[in-house]
Amino acid sequence: MKYMLLICRDEQAWDTLSVTERQQIYAETLELSEELSARGQYLGGFPLHPSSAATSVRVRDGKRLVTDGPFAETREQLGGYMLIDVKDLDEALDIAARIPLARTATVEVRPVREGPPN
Repeated sequence: MKYMLLICRDEQAWDTLSVTERQQIYAETLELSEELSARGQYLGGFPLHPSSAATSVRVRDGKRLVTDGPFAETREQLGGYMLIDVKDLDEALDIAARIPLARTATVEVRPVREGPPN
């Protein structure tokens, strides 16, 4: 079963980390993705630029509305994701807990729906 691991972090807290600390988190995340790839469980994932680089699009009454920034005004913003293929939710939760940013942020685990809505 496929799961999307959405890594939501406090961007201000991230900005307080040193370059060395950020590089360590990146290296540990890369290590985890390589391990999952070797087992055929890692389908993809990337860190995202800060929410200040986001652009939101909505269509209302047939008109496109484009605004700078994220849709939600929250403390935590989506900072990256991993797409994995595992046997069940328990395995997905175990992997989510191994993501280095889970120590300081939130990892939302969501099953990927495949096919048309039912």
